[in-house]
Amino acid sequence: MSSSLAGNREFNLFWAGQTLSALGDAFGMIAIPLLVLEATGSLTMMGVVTALHGVGSLIAGIIGGPIVDRADRRKLMIRCDLGRFLLYLVIPFGWLLFGPQLWLVFVVTLLGAGLQMVFGIGYITAVTNLVDRGQITDANGRLGASYAVAFTLGPLLAGVMAERFGTAYAIGVDAFTFLISALSLSMIRFRRAAADRPAVSEGRKQELLAGVKFLFASPLFRWLTFITGGIAFFSTGIYDLLIYYVKEDLSQPTQVVGLVFGVSSIGAVVSGVLLARLRRSLGYGVLYIGGLILQGVALLLIGVAPAVAIISVLATFSAFGEATRGTLTMTLRQELTPDHLLGRVTAAFWTIFSVPGPLGALVLTQFGERVGTPVALSVVGAFVLLLGAFAWFSPMNARSPSNAESAPRSAA
Repeated sequence: MSSSLAGNREFNLFWAGQTLSALGDAFGMIAIPLLVLEATGSLTMMGVVTALHGVGSLIAGIIGGPIVDRADRRKLMIRCDLGRFLLYLVIPFGWLLFGPQLWLVFVVTLLGAGLQMVFGIGYITAVTNLVDRGQITDANGRLGASYAVAFTLGPLLAGVMAERFGTAYAIGVDAFTFLISALSLSMIRFRRAAADRPAVSEGRKQELLAGVKFLFASPLFRWLTFITGGIAFFSTGIYDLLIYYVKEDLSQPTQVVGLVFGVSSIGAVVSGVLLARLRRSLGYGVLYIGGLILQGVALLLIGVAPAVAIISVLATFSAFGEATRGTLTMTLRQELTPDHLLGRVTAAFWTIFSVPGPLGALVLTQFGERVGTPVALSVVGAFVLLLGAFAWFSPMNARSPSNAESAPRSAA
C-alpha cells in the first residue's frame, strides 16, 4: 500500500470498522441459512430466504441511489447500521421468547436487505470520498482483503457458536457488529459531506433513471451489467447449495460447514492483497476474465469432488476468482463515474442484477433438489465459464477500459 494511504486516518478508521462489521456479516451468511435448514429441512425454503433478500435489495436499490447522492452519506450509513443493529436483534429475542418463528426470519431478511443495499451504495461512494482516485484499487484491495479475513474467521466462529449455543444467537453477534460500524463512522469525516450536485435540477423520474441511462449509454458498462446479471442469476444460490451439500449430502456437522467457508475465504484474502499489483502487470481485462474462468472451473469440479478437504480447496480458488472479479467491477465504476452520479449508477447496477438474483436462487435451489446439489454446482460452473467466453469478446477485454467516448454528455 502507498504511504499516503497508510497515513490516511479517515480511511483507516473506516477500514477497521468495516472489517469488524464484515465479521458479523460472515456470521449472518452462515447462520441464517442454517436457521432455516434447522427449522424446515428444506433446500427450497433456503432459496426462498435468499430470494427475499434479493427482493429487499431490489426495492431499496430503486430508491437508494438518489437518496445516497443527495443525503449526507456518512449520516445515512450510520442510520442504516443502527437500523440493522435493532433489526437483527429481533431474531435471537424472538427465538428465546416464542421459539422458532420462520416468518420472523422472512421479515428480518427482507428489511435487512433493504438497509444493506442503501448502506452498500453509500459504502461504494465513501471510498471515493476518503482516498484519491489513483488509490481506489489499493483501497478496495485492502478492504477486500480484510473483508475476506473476516469471512475466514466468521464462518468458523459461527459454526462453533451455532453448534454450542444455537444458531439464532450467532445472528445476535452480527447485530452488534453493526453498532461497531456505526461508531467508527461517527469518528470520521468524508472529504465531501454530501456528493456534489449537478447545477441543473432534475425531476424525480429523471433522477431515478439517471444511473440506468449512464450504464446503458456506455458499451463498457452495458456489457459489465449484462455479464454481472448473468452471474447473479446462475450463482446467487451457490451458498445455499454448498451448505446443503456439506451438511446434508455429506452428513457433516455444523462446524465443518463453517470450516469450508472459512478456508475458502483465504482465496479472497489473497486476491485483496495481490489485486493492485496484478492489475498493474496483467491489465484489467485479463484479470477480470481470468477471475471468471477460475471461478467457473472451481465450481465445475466441486460438483464431482469426493471429499470435504477437496471441496474446501476448490472453494478457495472459486473465492479468489469471485473476489477478483467483484472488486474489479466495483473499482471500474468508482473510477469512471462522476461523483454526483456514483450513488445512482451503483444503485442502478445493483438493482438490475438484483432482479435475476432472487429468480436464480429459487430456480437453482429447486433444480438442486431435483437433480442433486453436485450436479447443480457443476452446471453453475459451466455457465460461469460461458460468461467468461462472452467477456473475452466484449469491451471489458482491455488493459485499461474506458467509457469516456460513450458516456452520455448530459449525465457526465
